[in-house]
Amino acid sequence: MILPIVAYGDPVLKKKAKEITRDYPKLEELLDNMFETMYNAMGVGLAAPQIGLPIRLFLVDTAPFSDDEDLSADEREALKDFKQVFINATILKEEGEQWAFTEGCLSIPDVREDVFRQPKITVEYLDENFEKQTKTFDGLIARVIQHEYDHIEGIMFTDKLSSFKKRLIKGRLSNISKGKINVDYRMRFPNQKKKR
Repeated sequence: MILPIVAYGDPVLKKKAKEITRDYPKLEELLDNMFETMYNAMGVGLAAPQIGLPIRLFLVDTAPFSDDEDLSADEREALKDFKQVFINATILKEEGEQWAFTEGCLSIPDVREDVFRQPKITVEYLDENFEKQTKTFDGLIARVIQHEYDHIEGIMFTDKLSSFKKRLIKGRLSNISKGKINVDYRMRFPNQKKKR
């Protein structure tokens, strides 16, 4: 089932999400719905807060990046097959020289800005079978994970922009929260005026 994606301005996107246990109700169904919602919106990652759930859960599928001709063949191959569920994740370590990459977000349609992140991360998390994993990721995969991880920490990519950039996009963000934007996937807008 395709779920509505919560737009910028909804308080759930600013909350630090809570851990879940193995007996979380209908988890398998939730994961299926999240993947379906993400693919429908042409996303490469989706966090539970983006569908209104303040829980530490996100998923990633970087296959759409594997078509990028600017990347090496090895990178494209790694991106093509990377699909992962992250439950109760904690980033243990971020390493390397920060690099800029243009990021967007399904909760903030049509806003894309350069965000600086470190290229290598080590993450501890539970997979969809609640098996504990500790893995190191780098490059674009690490970046997508960092972006989704920020969501479960109550951080949006726009929070990482300079105050000048934030001022430039303030009006656009306000319009998004009011639903004054055209999107081709289902969304829920926090400040939309109720139709009479």
